[in-house]
Amino acid sequence: MKIRKLAAIWAAKAAGFVCRKMGRQGVTWAGQIAQKIYPPILEELASEVRKKTFVVCGTNGKTTTNNLLCAALEAEGQKVICNHTGSNMINGVVAAYVLAAGLNGHIDADYACIEADEASTRYIFPAIHPDFMVMTNLFRDQLDRYGEIDITMNILEEMIRKVPGMKVIVNGDDALSAYLAMDSGNPFASYGISNPVMKNETNEIREGRFCKKCGARLSYRFYHYSQLGDYECPECGFKRPRPDFDAYDVKVGDQISFRVEDKLIAANYKGFYNVYNILAAYAGVRTAGFSGEHFNEMLKKFNPENGRMEQFRIQGTGIVLNLAKNPAGFNQNITAVMQDPAPKDVIIAINDNAQDGIDISWLWDVDFDRFREESIQSITVSGIRCQDMRLRLKYVDIPSILESDVEKAIRSRIQDGTGNLYVLVNYTALFSTRNILKKLEGELK
Repeated sequence: MKIRKLAAIWAAKAAGFVCRKMGRQGVTWAGQIAQKIYPPILEELASEVRKKTFVVCGTNGKTTTNNLLCAALEAEGQKVICNHTGSNMINGVVAAYVLAAGLNGHIDADYACIEADEASTRYIFPAIHPDFMVMTNLFRDQLDRYGEIDITMNILEEMIRKVPGMKVIVNGDDALSAYLAMDSGNPFASYGISNPVMKNETNEIREGRFCKKCGARLSYRFYHYSQLGDYECPECGFKRPRPDFDAYDVKVGDQISFRVEDKLIAANYKGFYNVYNILAAYAGVRTAGFSGEHFNEMLKKFNPENGRMEQFRIQGTGIVLNLAKNPAGFNQNITAVMQDPAPKDVIIAINDNAQDGIDISWLWDVDFDRFREESIQSITVSGIRCQDMRLRLKYVDIPSILESDVEKAIRSRIQDGTGNLYVLVNYTALFSTRNILKKLEGELK
């Protein structure tokens, strides 16, 4: 056993422990420290996974899909390494392995489920050599960091081609993701929803309007949301692949349910987008060779964490915390909120730190006018860019309360609100807001 490797693991574990005691997440620090001490640590630990490694990529839904897939594999009796917290750049991925390693410097895992930031795949793929890649979708996100979506697609295609044996499990309803899988030359399987589920009333900017193969405008039989739907190119014949895992009888409301391969899948979640997240995880576990007989049982026990439709109850107020970091994701958040007919309060916290993307012009592509309904009793804007958010709402004639301090905003709605609160935050506001809610849970019983 290499002394530096052991030192890297022990130091990373110590850093993680100290950060947690200080109320900080600490995951990326642990990964960074481990790499500094022993640079090849990720490749060496990843090679110890006994069976297969999954990587989950895509703009929206990565964390939920990855955690669902991990839970599904564990329900099949497998030991799994997973970056549960959503730390998906290279340091977060390194941390997932080093924090799972024993003090002897080795890992004990059958599978790995690794969420990967698209731009970071250049560093992650060569080290972990994934066997399967789950692709959720491709939307515009953090333009100042990623650039236009073609740049992200080029990075992903380059990295997919560098692992030619890796099977891609792709959302076939997304023309961009499907093209990427088909064009890569890698084996692929697809999942999707072949019939319309609900009326699409949004005015979304759709990313995949033009065929990536020939440039012609795609023809759509219907849209689910954003560019997801049933498409075909009238010029070159490129079209939505027939799904290997096709969801039907889809129902969305206080809970969601659908059938796939004659199995009824049901979960206590809101939001049509969660049908895709659950279906992607199901496709992953089935593609790995499991029957999925424990999938529903897993869903009953699965608790969405890390601010993905996470629920809290504080002094009689039901609170839902959810991440909303780009136009497609925010529009689906609004749909989920509006499915609740009860009177409600909304807090929107927007930051512009480096991890969020400092360009917040995407707020103007979100259909906030859908919040102009009687059930919305109040909207509070918070976070670093609360003034920008307030201006955006003003342009659709929606009044808002300005409170830059997220904790003060939450306390105020608990004290004077409807008892039904939705807190929508972008990326760097997520962890701190979740900490606030956890603290208030213990404090205001």
